[in-house]
Amino acid sequence: MALINKIREKSGWAIGFIAVGLGLFIVGSDIIGGPGSGGGLFGGDEKIGEIAGDKVTLKTFQAELQQTQANYQMNTGRAPAEAEMGGLRDQAWNQLIFRTAYQDQFNKLGLAVTDDELEDMVQGSHVHPVIQQTFVNPTTKQFDKALVIRYLQSLRSDSIPPQQKAAWQNFEQQLGPERLRAKYENLLKNTAYVTKAEAKREYEAQTAKANASALYVPFYSVPDSTVKVTDEQLQTYLNEHKNEYKGEDFRRIEYVAFSILPSKQDSADLYAEIKEEAKGLATAQNDSAYAAANTDVPFPGTYRPIGDLPQEVQSNIATFIEGGMYGPYREGDTYSIYKLADIKDDTTFSTRASHILFRADSAAGGDAEAQRKAREVLAQIKAGASFEEMARVHGTDGTAQNGGDLGWFSRGRMVKAFEDAVFNYNGVGLLNEPVKTDFGYHLIKVTQPKTNRLYKLYAIKKTITASDATRDEAYRRASAFLSNSRDLDGYRAALKKDPTLSSNVAERVRPNDNFVNTLTNAREIVRWAFNDDTDVNAVGENVFELESQYVVAAVTGAGEKDKPSVEAFRSELTTKVRNQLKAEQIMKKLGASVTGPLDAAAQKYGAQAQVVPVTDATLASNSLQNVGYDPAAVGRIFGIKQGARSKPFAGENGVLVIEVTGQTPAPEIADYSQYRNQLQQNNGSRATYFLAQAIQEDADIEDLRYKFY
Repeated sequence: MALINKIREKSGWAIGFIAVGLGLFIVGSDIIGGPGSGGGLFGGDEKIGEIAGDKVTLKTFQAELQQTQANYQMNTGRAPAEAEMGGLRDQAWNQLIFRTAYQDQFNKLGLAVTDDELEDMVQGSHVHPVIQQTFVNPTTKQFDKALVIRYLQSLRSDSIPPQQKAAWQNFEQQLGPERLRAKYENLLKNTAYVTKAEAKREYEAQTAKANASALYVPFYSVPDSTVKVTDEQLQTYLNEHKNEYKGEDFRRIEYVAFSILPSKQDSADLYAEIKEEAKGLATAQNDSAYAAANTDVPFPGTYRPIGDLPQEVQSNIATFIEGGMYGPYREGDTYSIYKLADIKDDTTFSTRASHILFRADSAAGGDAEAQRKAREVLAQIKAGASFEEMARVHGTDGTAQNGGDLGWFSRGRMVKAFEDAVFNYNGVGLLNEPVKTDFGYHLIKVTQPKTNRLYKLYAIKKTITASDATRDEAYRRASAFLSNSRDLDGYRAALKKDPTLSSNVAERVRPNDNFVNTLTNAREIVRWAFNDDTDVNAVGENVFELESQYVVAAVTGAGEKDKPSVEAFRSELTTKVRNQLKAEQIMKKLGASVTGPLDAAAQKYGAQAQVVPVTDATLASNSLQNVGYDPAAVGRIFGIKQGARSKPFAGENGVLVIEVTGQTPAPEIADYSQYRNQLQQNNGSRATYFLAQAIQEDADIEDLRYKFY
């Protein structure tokens, strides 16, 4: 188990099947089945998609999903919850894409992984990182190849379970695909070449500087409400920029949610129930068994120092007596009652303190300045100033907003110098001198005396949930609304009649989404929206039941993969077109050119115009101070001569007039290798992403998973 814990810590998701496969063979787990396992409904040859011309059956996908679920269970130690299944289905689907679409590319290039390479990855000179991190000699703390060989030899024994041998085989099978992909990506990365001219251009873009003044009229200075954008204008813009927008399968969904929240009566009923439970716990012969059988939230009945007790208990523990019942306390939606079963003394002490930290940063004046400030504030506190208020004003860590309170803690929780100062202090009160640690100087106030007592508590915790009556009422309201919303016109009319209701809009819901805006586990709604029988402007025939709310939904828009539409990009297109129209208004008011000082031109335009300085701009920066991201504006600065002025032009965030006031060319240098290496590295980093995008586009993937999940 020690090995499997290392895998969980070191591998994460990045190594995926490799890490988990290794974990499987080490522990010999037999993880099969789980939510959504194969057989029955999920064992057929129905088409669930197509990748590079190859049909993907439901049976094939389900087998891949089962392996993904098994991997998840090994990584986390538990079966995936339904909320996590969407991500696992995506992983399984992406693995199929890799095996099909990428394999075509490997075959075309003749790429392969030999048996010698695989052996080398396990016990040769280039051992896989996960194996190196797993088979570590406990004495040297270094990778030990002998441990790998010994384990491989043990697999030949008849005493090793077949599942464990199969798990090792599965691990080996994952090594080849990973090495193939690495070969392929490295091959593409190594084809990228940066010329001297490109390196020189990058050097100049980073080093040449310019100063300018900019007359800037931001788009937000023109209210959106004054600029009307029509669908015809949006369509025209889309037609003119069609290469920038790709179609996508999506649905626009409007919905009304009826929350199933506990009522006041539900809260009162639970309060009465837990008071009855308190009577039972008070007289129970077996405290532990009674509490465990009646609590909603487990609470181990172990001995704990005061710092490990719940907050509501800490402040009242001094009044508790053995055998006494305390509560109910309410925290959020949970009521708690406690029984103090026993108290005993321990060898470890706990205390409670507050502090004010003065960091000894060089930027803040260093050690001497931190000590000076600490002594100055200490003098103020001794003179009567509130420690808590001084902590809020001068504290430099996360405790400042709480008046410096650190809560209860025992030895081993703080740095040694801090602990020594606190635990060597008797009683409560302010320490006379600042205490120095690696973090800086601390003013410390001990707020509770030391104690070595341990407390054994049993607890029953009950969480408030909506009663059947409350759920029925929410469903009644949702059903009544639906009965008046058989079409979109009825939906809109029903909304107007009830001012307590509001319609929510999810602009772009995709076929495999598991959510609709903030509605989680909403696959039922998504599947309905993408059903072949569901038309645009249709309202769901039934109320959708989610975990904490009932939902009435309508499909009010749709987009198609092969046909970019205004509806798919309405929000983005509206912003673009509206800004174009605003730019026309602003430039018309400014005139074809701006003459005279920019300050005078800004004053003439009105309060919305401003003149902003631009200092040390570089072509590589893509942004300007006080203006924001605007590569076109940066380009203008370096495209005109010193002393020249541009005509008004529309930038990313507003209309600008640029006047260049100074230019500093990049000095000549002999060696551009630093910039060549930067570009080479950047190109290589992007290559993997763009390669994956290109392969998936070429594979012409059809994803029909939404029809089954």
